[in-house]
Amino acid sequence: MPNPESDDYKFLRIVDATTSINQKVNLIGVVTEAGIPKQSKGTDCCCTIRIVDESNPSSGISVNVFAETFDKLPNVESTGDIIQFSHVVMKLHGSEVNAVFNKRFSAFALYEGSNFSNFVPYQVSSKFHAREQDNKFIADLRKWTITHLPETESNGFFQLNSIKQGIRSNLICKVLHICEVTQGEWMLFVWNGTDAPPLDIHSKLEEELKNPLCLQLEEPPLSREVLCSFPTVGSVLRITADRCNARLALQLLKAGRWVQFRNIQFEAREGLWCGILMHSSKFSYLPDDNKVVLEFQREYKKRFKGKWTRMPLSSFPWPPNLTKTEHEHVPLVTLMDMITYPKVLYKYRCVVRVVATLPGEATNFRGPTGIYRIRFTLEDPTARIHACLYDKDGKSFLEAIRMMMKMIKLHKVLLGIDENNGKARNPPWIDCCLKSYYVDKNDMWGSRRYGIFDTKLINWRPFFSI
Repeated sequence: MPNPESDDYKFLRIVDATTSINQKVNLIGVVTEAGIPKQSKGTDCCCTIRIVDESNPSSGISVNVFAETFDKLPNVESTGDIIQFSHVVMKLHGSEVNAVFNKRFSAFALYEGSNFSNFVPYQVSSKFHAREQDNKFIADLRKWTITHLPETESNGFFQLNSIKQGIRSNLICKVLHICEVTQGEWMLFVWNGTDAPPLDIHSKLEEELKNPLCLQLEEPPLSREVLCSFPTVGSVLRITADRCNARLALQLLKAGRWVQFRNIQFEAREGLWCGILMHSSKFSYLPDDNKVVLEFQREYKKRFKGKWTRMPLSSFPWPPNLTKTEHEHVPLVTLMDMITYPKVLYKYRCVVRVVATLPGEATNFRGPTGIYRIRFTLEDPTARIHACLYDKDGKSFLEAIRMMMKMIKLHKVLLGIDENNGKARNPPWIDCCLKSYYVDKNDMWGSRRYGIFDTKLINWRPFFSI
């Protein structure tokens, strides 16, 4: 049996390991981040773990781990956990030194970083052999992390209300749900209590009948049961992998956990935000008592303290005076509040944007019999829905607009059409009352619909010279 005191069983400090190119070494360190598990170009699964120790507390070193299956890769529970590697090979890649875990002879073990009394690893590889003397290294690292491992700072990490198109950024958020949207393609649904900024709309109104603006990026849409598990205030961002990185195993991330993502890109798809994980994207789990997580949760709770605090943050202090409702005393709710309300029949008041209408031209709002029949596509930071404006509700909505020229002009205002800005539309926020109803009493939830009522367009003079 090998001698546990031999060099083959000693841990090297990271700073010393970096000078041991092409040699097998043993390492022990604190996990600061992990790459998203992915399928390698061959038959293996792989991920990257970055660790630090007292000899290199800032940049640390990356360990590239290869295994036959995803479940054999290190599954780090939280930033700050401790991992030990045996017989990893030090390699020079360009100007950077990293370690490579070989599935044939390397081993690892993962330990909780904050539990000072537990020295039993929560995950080990098949070739790992525990040693009593390892406990001292684990205990020393735990003590060191108390004063030396930097806490997560909000600086450098974006809230959803600060994201920008085409910019790679860092994001702290909670993973709410993970699902397979198409075969082999997974999507994450994440949230941190803030509102993503409204986007310009580029869809063609004349194509709304045959090619309507989508209500959500995932298809089929999420079930009501899943939606009811989501927070009703704050945007839920969809995150997927770039097409070039379809091998990323997003399904292995854990729903219900707070995560910090590094190097994630944001794109607009049909006027909805989508996060894109790149080959170089990294993540790490955060504990629920993390300072930044607690800060996000405190700000989120403030949005429930008043009658108007659920209003979209980008509409403050109040939306433009384009509409008037007959229920101005009623507190505002979000579209997600409405979607997840436990009763089929109910009435609500929301601040929304009109991102599309069907018909797309105001001249066609009335049918052949003279009855108003309009389908609005409405959105707020939490959801996008269809809401109908029919007959008397339509007449009431448009009664202040007597002349067709004014109606056409106001329709353009509602949709955010700027004649000087090409095809991009930036709809304003409006205050409106909505009701939910069903069209089939034998399937009330399945046939649930939404409509606008007790809301009027105002002939707002700054928009008109007619």
